[in-house]
Amino acid sequence: MESHVPIAAARPSSAPVIPAGRLLVLVLGALTALGPLAIDMYLPALPWIARDVGVDLGAVQLTLSVFLIGVAAGQALYGPIVDRWGRRWPLLIGMAIFVVAAVGCAYAQSMKSLLIWRLIMALGGSASMVIPRAVVRDLFGEKDSARVHSVLMLILGVSPILAPTLGGQLLNFTGWRGIFWVLAGIGIACTVAILIWLPESLPRESRSPVGVGRALKTYGRLLTDRRFIGPALASGCTLGGIFAYLSGSSFVFIELFKLTPQQYAFVFGFNAAGLIAASQINRWLLNRYTSWQVISVAFLVNAVVGLALAGVGATGWGGLPLMIALLFLSLSAAGVIFPNVAALAMTPFGEIAGSASALLGTVQFVLGATAGALVGVFHDGTAFPMTASVAGCALGGWIILRTIARG
Repeated sequence: MESHVPIAAARPSSAPVIPAGRLLVLVLGALTALGPLAIDMYLPALPWIARDVGVDLGAVQLTLSVFLIGVAAGQALYGPIVDRWGRRWPLLIGMAIFVVAAVGCAYAQSMKSLLIWRLIMALGGSASMVIPRAVVRDLFGEKDSARVHSVLMLILGVSPILAPTLGGQLLNFTGWRGIFWVLAGIGIACTVAILIWLPESLPRESRSPVGVGRALKTYGRLLTDRRFIGPALASGCTLGGIFAYLSGSSFVFIELFKLTPQQYAFVFGFNAAGLIAASQINRWLLNRYTSWQVISVAFLVNAVVGLALAGVGATGWGGLPLMIALLFLSLSAAGVIFPNVAALAMTPFGEIAGSASALLGTVQFVLGATAGALVGVFHDGTAFPMTASVAGCALGGWIILRTIARG
């Protein structure tokens, strides 16, 4: 990138000078990683938390559900706020809430207290999921936006892999409370980075009035515009496939295929590597093709792979090697889909980029969480609920892309 970040369109003369592209992406990447770290870093500590606060493991798992609910609600909340008040101050306030809540979790003495602080933590941390996408939309055109989202996808893909490992290591030295102190420290570091390196990217004259009625009207406009809702629903289906895989993979690989936890971690990392590598290959593809051309192929590949995966789950044909190979291809397709869909869904809505980013995340998350939950609902002791859910999501995403998104 050049010394100044390319912008999506001509900006007012009062617009601030934005720092060098790589530094900007580094800050946005750190913010993007915060959500996955907050979700996954403490997972190895769940049994220790249960013993410490005197509840069973199932009760402690509610802290994850509460956090995910907070993330979904928080994203919708931040959308109209950042379109009215800009990107920087809502982000700083969100980080402050996140840090305070992380400290609250570290001091929690009861399950009720921990649940409340985790909910508050999610509401604050949601800012780091919504606002970076809006900043990218403020500063980049469609192709450059997709390239930056590819970098953020790399970070988003690596973070959930490293987070449990980091949390497990911290557990040996600090106990479970120390994990939340580290999360608070990461939140403080992100806050300092925002203060130093992330100026406001939305000029005052480009901001939209805020209010409940206007916010609902904005969301209604987005939900009825095929340019937004088509890519949003299609990518939500793709995320649903990933959540279905995450929900069922430990049972399928450890219980059915008798892999050790270490072998499972290797398989998990191998498949995640497909998503990470594909998100980077996407940057090269965009030098040759449009975002629409790229995702048209990626959604088709994902649908075909998903149907094959359902067949493997139903019949057992091909066994473990074929299942791993197909999951690798499915996650690789997702690595291409997400950055391009984010660019396509948000590019037409520069004046309400914050709301578009928030609603995109909410739609994706609701569909993703629903698909993941269905794997548990239809659990039957076989791999089929997981593979069928992945297949259904992949096929649904392709159908939506070819109908609603096509307009």
